[in-house]
Amino acid sequence: MVNAVAEDRTRDQAAAGDGSAMPLGKDPGESLVTVFEENGAAGSVLEPGKSLVLTDFSPPAISAGERLIRLAYRLGVPSSTLTSPFTKPARTRMLATVKCPLEGDRAAGVALRMGHFLVHGVKAPIGQLDFSPQARLTAPFERVVHGFSWLGDLAASAPREECVPTAERVLAAWLAANGPAKKAPGTGLGKGPAWNVEYAGHRLLNWLVYAPLILSGQNERVRAEALDAITQTARWLDRNVTRGDDVLGEVAGWCAITAAGLLLPEGKPRRLFGEAGLIRALGELVADDGGVLSRSPLAQMDAIELLVKLTACYRAAGRDTPAALDAMLVLLVPPLLALMHGDGGLGSWQGAGAVRADRVAALIEASGVRTRPLKDIRQWGYQRLTGGKTILQFDAAPPPRARHARSGCASTLAFELSCEGRRIIVNCGGASFAGGQTPIRIEQGLRATAAHSTLALDNVNSTAVMINGKLGKGVEEVEVNRRMLELDSGKASRIEASHDGYAARFGLVHRRILILRDDGSELRGEDLLVPSGKGKRGKIEFAIRFHIGPGIELGLSDDRKGAGLALPDGTYWQFRLGNTSAGGELDIEESMWVDGQGRPQPIQQLVLQGLTSRSGGTFSWLLKKMG
Repeated sequence: MVNAVAEDRTRDQAAAGDGSAMPLGKDPGESLVTVFEENGAAGSVLEPGKSLVLTDFSPPAISAGERLIRLAYRLGVPSSTLTSPFTKPARTRMLATVKCPLEGDRAAGVALRMGHFLVHGVKAPIGQLDFSPQARLTAPFERVVHGFSWLGDLAASAPREECVPTAERVLAAWLAANGPAKKAPGTGLGKGPAWNVEYAGHRLLNWLVYAPLILSGQNERVRAEALDAITQTARWLDRNVTRGDDVLGEVAGWCAITAAGLLLPEGKPRRLFGEAGLIRALGELVADDGGVLSRSPLAQMDAIELLVKLTACYRAAGRDTPAALDAMLVLLVPPLLALMHGDGGLGSWQGAGAVRADRVAALIEASGVRTRPLKDIRQWGYQRLTGGKTILQFDAAPPPRARHARSGCASTLAFELSCEGRRIIVNCGGASFAGGQTPIRIEQGLRATAAHSTLALDNVNSTAVMINGKLGKGVEEVEVNRRMLELDSGKASRIEASHDGYAARFGLVHRRILILRDDGSELRGEDLLVPSGKGKRGKIEFAIRFHIGPGIELGLSDDRKGAGLALPDGTYWQFRLGNTSAGGELDIEESMWVDGQGRPQPIQQLVLQGLTSRSGGTFSWLLKKMG
């Protein structure tokens, strides 16, 4: 599949730089297989990652009577009948005020008070926004508008009394178009994108957490409609929560149901029902090492945020959080930390942009979990190598299955590299932000293999990239070997991985070896194409891409076998090709990188491309810090 990023590339070259490179230790052209065999050390071999393992969590222990109540509620018996069978049902009201430790985006909140939604840098006037079910909003706007995440942004922007008029204005407009009391054709309960299970779950949870913003104003009609909407949405989720687009959507619905059971009158049956469903759904969402099955850092953050808000609801209600939910939070945080670079932001994986450091730090702080990043995440699949102040992230697992993928990317064996907080090698990222400043038309291109720092054959994705964020056939198995090496002048971390994404079509397996020195000054790499069966005749086009971080100036060497990288902080790195079994030329081409605010930034990429034999090939390279 042709990549949109690759289609826009140019062949304009930067000024030639000094191509000489004097690496420490062995010659850069020497095979890393030889280096490994000469310096072999004890290490661990990871099992092939054909599929992710589901985590099994059990609901909280409850009495026989409570199990009976939960069963009756699941079968449709009203809460009031189960809790107070001989009295009039209680009117809807909030039993407690929630204090959420997670603050929203103050800039987006200020924009709301000025009359605009601000989503990934794009402003939309509140008065001109179409809230109706027939409106075609981009995915980022749908999530914010229908999920009511803007309430958190608004709460962070000013004291409550200054925010209430804006909250009432937006809520009234939304209820007029999507409220459960609407009777017009195509509107009302369950109609349109607003009633997607995930959006409904986020909306109800945010209504409950930020209730003072929508229930403490002077407009009695809006308050009454809001309370009715809370009641009706909770009932709708009770019946429809298992119809989410994916498991994360169901988790959002279950969190909202549980929160409603905690904060609304006669809520015990709903709480028991919600806790059991939530813990079961979390077990289906998260692998043994704590990574969500979509392999998306954004989905990982969503899961943590949902549990943080739900935990705040437990505190407000004066109840202890179930041990399984506390354990899940502890499990979710370390994998997310593994994708943090030295600047505190996240790597660009599975559709995520480089999420800002302040947002990640605020989420971790709100979670209350204090831990270290995982280096060896076997199920989630991201390997982390560190040396000095250099951090390498490596995608060493199959892409998510189609049923789990959200903005699924064909990124297998891609890597990112940063040093002292400066990103040197990146992926384009940002497919999940398409619809803001990042155009929707390039969303599929941002998910393609060519948008990642790895090898592609014949300009084809290693895994088929489909529409709506899904993935098709491709990589099924990734084998990983990781160990420590003793080199001539120090230690190094070595990781080797291979994938079968090109085996069926081209009869070749891509194998990548990366060796990072323990002082972080040198990264050696080797990409091999190994026949998966009987060798074939002829040639095939290949391209190995290294997308270069923002603000770095590139210059090719005179012999076109290397390049210089001048970083904004004055440091200088050299990239140098070693011996290859095939030809190919090193070029500098245009690329793009999506930052943590969803803004596309122009960058450059180093591309080694040419023709190689269908019987296999070897390409070695070196990236070294100079001075």
